[in-house]
Amino acid sequence: MKKTLLILAFAVCAAFTSKAQILPNFQLGLKGGLNLASVSTSTSSTFNSNNQAGYLVGIWARVGALGFNFQPELYYTTKTENIVSNGNTSQATFKSIDVPLLFGGKVGAFGLGARFYTGPVVSFALDKNNSFNNALVNITSLDYKSQNYAWQFGAGLDIKAVSFDLRYEAGLSSHSFGGASSKLNLFSLSIAYRLLKL
Repeated sequence: MKKTLLILAFAVCAAFTSKAQILPNFQLGLKGGLNLASVSTSTSSTFNSNNQAGYLVGIWARVGALGFNFQPELYYTTKTENIVSNGNTSQATFKSIDVPLLFGGKVGAFGLGARFYTGPVVSFALDKNNSFNNALVNITSLDYKSQNYAWQFGAGLDIKAVSFDLRYEAGLSSHSFGGASSKLNLFSLSIAYRLLKL
């Protein structure tokens, strides 16, 4: 009798877990976090940077089924660097609207799960020549010609409606600082809250 009850309980749990992973679902929420950025350059002997903190704040969505998910995001972010070139130190702050398009998988059930994902990031720079509104127009019109690109790798933990994410972002677009070709790389740690689940 005990064996039968154990088998039945296991079957119910397995069915519930499978149903949770197989059925399509949609989620939407808010997120915020910190960036720790660094610049990698082609001439490290005369040019280097120290890690500096920035922040990010925005929205995310997630569409999933069969244990896989697609997670587009849109957030405002700052990435600050102390640039040291030929003995002179200066600070550069990059402000942008970032749009990651992440693909990954999820394991877990009963409101607790782990996620693993990767995907491209398009950054729409904000400066004196490109306002917040102009950047949003570029996003909605799919104008990606003069934007910056990166690739993210990460993992996350979901506890009910709260998510924690740790990511590494490898810069793909090159910039010029002091005659050196450089790429912006960063780690980010964020917390998100789910507002909607369908």
